[in-house]
Formats: sequence, structure tokens, C-alpha cells
Amino acid sequence: MWPNVRDFRDFYERTEGRLVRRVLSARLRQAIGEVNGKRILAIGFGTPFLRPYLEDAVTAVAVMSGRTGAVVWPRHAPCRVVIADEAELPFPDRSFDRVILVHGLEWAPNPQAMMRDVWRVLADDGRLVAIAPNRRSIWSALDRTPFGHGRPFSRGQLNALMRETLFTPVWTGAAMAVPPGSTRGSVAFARIFEGVTARWFPGIAALTMVTAIKQIYGVTPIGKAMPAAAFAEVVSGSSRQSGVHTREANVISLAGIPRRRRTGSPNGCRR
Repeated sequence: MWPNVRDFRDFYERTEGRLVRRVLSARLRQAIGEVNGKRILAIGFGTPFLRPYLEDAVTAVAVMSGRTGAVVWPRHAPCRVVIADEAELPFPDRSFDRVILVHGLEWAPNPQAMMRDVWRVLADDGRLVAIAPNRRSIWSALDRTPFGHGRPFSRGQLNALMRETLFTPVWTGAAMAVPPGSTRGSVAFARIFEGVTARWFPGIAALTMVTAIKQIYGVTPIGKAMPAAAFAEVVSGSSRQSGVHTREANVISLAGIPRRRRTGSPNGCRR
């Protein structure tokens, strides 16, 4: 069963979700590095973490799957959300300097195919930050948060996936060393001791993170991706507004559009 974009949106509007966003955003800023003049792509449900980069980055775009639906974001500016198949991203080669995977990897029908297309759109000197639920954490056993759904990863599994799809992990860590149902006080405590806790007690953290760079040379076969849904639900960026947003026409849906022909990739392989 696929998640619904409303579940992600509503979680990050609750007190617990807002505090999760604050703590994870701080860890993400450390992992993503310099963003001035960079092009940033978020895949999955990354809009809660893109806003801090809107001013400094050249562009910031979010890709959401037609299987989950999409939100209109930002709420009072031109929409920056694209609905597309994660394994067939509608962007030219080497078109982004930073790629963030959050709430996407655990739901991918074919993680290898998705990662290979991420490899394609990432610049040669770019940086990938992948975030996935920690298999060992309490969060992955609870279904009332987004971290309790989908396929969780251990640190070793996430690193192995990176290497299998021609990425080299340069940093691996954990984030959100806060128990479920946390209060403002406990999250403030976690922000102070996040580095120590994530380093020495990664098993209690909700998320596993890895920063990786591209391996420039090498070719691997591409797995067959599942087709994108012909229709996708588009909802408002806020649950306080009911119904489908009136600006839904600004969201780019690529479902049903013929895929572009790949060139320079003999035998079904992509460099």
C-alpha cells in the first residue's frame, strides 16, 4: 500500500512533525554543504526541508511520485513541484548540484533504478544526501509517523545500495535521536546532544543518513521501472485548505507523456 501525500503533509503540520523538521533540517544543512549558487533537487517528500535553500540556491525543485500524489509548494509563489516517476526523472543529465532523498527511498519499487537516474541528473562534482528510516530504531516499528512505513534500512544496507549504483559514501550517520511522542523540551535537548547521541548510539535514532558522491567511470544495467500512474492527487500545501488547490494546473504532471529516448546507452545500460 502506497502512502498518501496528505499523511506526510499532516504529520509535518503537527507539533511532533514541526519539531522533527527542525532537528532534521539542522543535520541536513551539515550534510548537504554549501548551497550558494547551487541547483537543488529533492525526491520523495522534501518540501519541508527545501525552504531554507530558496534564497541562496539558483533553483530548488521537488519531485513527488504520482503514486503518492503531490502538494502545491510554495503556497504563495510559483509552484516548484514536479510529478514524475522517480526512475525516469524529467531533467537533463548533470542538471543538479545537490540531490536530497527523503521519504522516497523506502517507497521506491526499484531502488536501484531510481538511484541510477539520480546518478544521471547529478552533476559530476555534485553531492547526494540520502535519508531513510533506521531499521534498528523504535520509530520504524510505529506506524503513526512516516518513519514507520515502507522499507527501513540499516547503515550497511544504505551504504551497499550507494556502492551498487555507482556512488561512493563519504559520510554516514544518524539523525533524530529523539523518542517518539517527544515534547519541545526533549527535542531541544536532542538538538544540543544530537551529534554525540547519533555517533555513539545510532540504533536509537529514527533515521539513517548517507552523503555520497558520484563514481564517474563505470556502467551498470538498468532495472525495469514500474510505470507511473496516469493520474495523481494534488492537494494544498496546508491541511487548513480543503479540496484540491486552485493552482493545481501549475504542477507539472509527466504521467502519460511518452518517455524521451535515451541516447549513448547501448545494450540497455546508462553511463
